[in-house]
Amino acid sequence: MNYLKKYIQIVDWINEKTGLIAAWLTTVLVLNVFYDTIMRYIFNEGNIGIQELEWHIFSVIFLLGAAYTLKHDGHVRVDIVYTRLSRRTRAWIDLIGSFTMLIPFCLIVIYATKIFVLNSWAVREMSPDPGGLPARYIIKAMIPAGFFLLLLQGISQAFKNLLFLLGHQTPEGGASE
Repeated sequence: MNYLKKYIQIVDWINEKTGLIAAWLTTVLVLNVFYDTIMRYIFNEGNIGIQELEWHIFSVIFLLGAAYTLKHDGHVRVDIVYTRLSRRTRAWIDLIGSFTMLIPFCLIVIYATKIFVLNSWAVREMSPDPGGLPARYIIKAMIPAGFFLLLLQGISQAFKNLLFLLGHQTPEGGASE
């Protein structure tokens, strides 16, 4: 059981740090959008690279933030039913859902994007637009990286629920925390 607790501790720490990076990137995104808006609407100067940077930053925020959001139980679910269930029942639902849906889905996405990302890296893919950003392959690599973090956190959440169900953890540190 100590191995499970150590795994949980390490993965939670990693995703706490990536969540912090995603949080700071939201500030960068706001500043980027502000700059782009001022330049376009006040100075009549558009920049394709700045506009592409907006969706690149947003993508990184979304992909890095998914595992952090899972860690803090922030993903959408049917809370009308879920919150009325006992802590133990919620732990079972989360444990089964992790192993039947979340973990397999993450593995499928990681596997399915392998060729997509490798091809992009092989040709050092760039934006097709004049003035667009170089190194598009880096942003594409964030897809499996984000899902890998989500996979790790999904396993961590499953372990938390398992420990709770086995009585090795208090309810405060168990399911859906």
